[in-house]
Amino acid sequence: MITDLKGKHVITWQEWTKEEIETLLDLAFDLKRRKMLREKHHLLEDRTLYMLFFEESTRTRNAFETGMTQLGGHAVYLTPKMTQIGHGETAKDTVEVLGRFGDGIGVRNCAFKVGNAYMRELAKWSKIPVINLQCDLYHPTQSLADLMTIREKFGPNLRGLKFVISWTYAPKYIRPLSMPQDLILLMPRFGMDVTLAHPPEFYLLPEIVEQAKKNAEEAGVKFEIVHDMDEACKDAHIVYAKSWGPIAYTGSDTEGADLIEKYSNWVMDGRRMNLARPEAIYMHCMPADRGIEVTEEVIDGPHSVIYDEAENRLHAAKAILAATMR
Repeated sequence: MITDLKGKHVITWQEWTKEEIETLLDLAFDLKRRKMLREKHHLLEDRTLYMLFFEESTRTRNAFETGMTQLGGHAVYLTPKMTQIGHGETAKDTVEVLGRFGDGIGVRNCAFKVGNAYMRELAKWSKIPVINLQCDLYHPTQSLADLMTIREKFGPNLRGLKFVISWTYAPKYIRPLSMPQDLILLMPRFGMDVTLAHPPEFYLLPEIVEQAKKNAEEAGVKFEIVHDMDEACKDAHIVYAKSWGPIAYTGSDTEGADLIEKYSNWVMDGRRMNLARPEAIYMHCMPADRGIEVTEEVIDGPHSVIYDEAENRLHAAKAILAATMR
């Protein structure tokens, strides 16, 4: 167990060792047990977390705000309009001041080619941990909860499991690349064979894919990309099916929307779920477009673990906070 994590930024798990991530998982399971037993665990008494959201959120905001309360601290919700950021205040000035007030800052900024760069600028000047609550490249707090959920369902040894992250049709808006990118980076490191499935135009950033291939090679597992959803689902242990935009292919929202419509048959339904192994689980970070990207039969069916996964956002968030802000 690695215990020296105080002040460490959480921007991407690529900057954390496997042992450090294992420490967070151990802590998350312990905090989940303590909550179940109603044991007080005020590990962050008198600590303050600032949460700066450039986009709205349900699970992330409430996981971190509730988590800080349960840890005995306080969370402050901020948006650019609620601060001087909306009037042009620099990242340096923002974090220098907030760092003198509080003990950590979480940021959600998914603007393509903007979000991660902004977090890096904050981290450059920050004396308190910067926590990525989702950016254009990564979503580490979600992927940690996902890994925790998979451990709950399959045990600590995940080697040999087939993890599928598949694109799905969802026409309402163009979602960021951060979720699939984080998953293909993290899951090979913990022994899973990863299959990435998407239509040709919905590829992820090449540099991220190369990092995922390297992670898989170092872990001695498989990483493959296919353009057939049925092929991907065959014999899968974990089917993580969600939408993302053709952001790496085109910068046009109009063209992106047209491309989404081109693949309206990429839906997670019972037939595809039955291609997976009998013990397979269906995962989604939510919100999911019910009846569009996934059928009710699957999302509410016996393979679905979406609410367990959502609950684990809380415990994973608390582990990150307790480890880095103590």
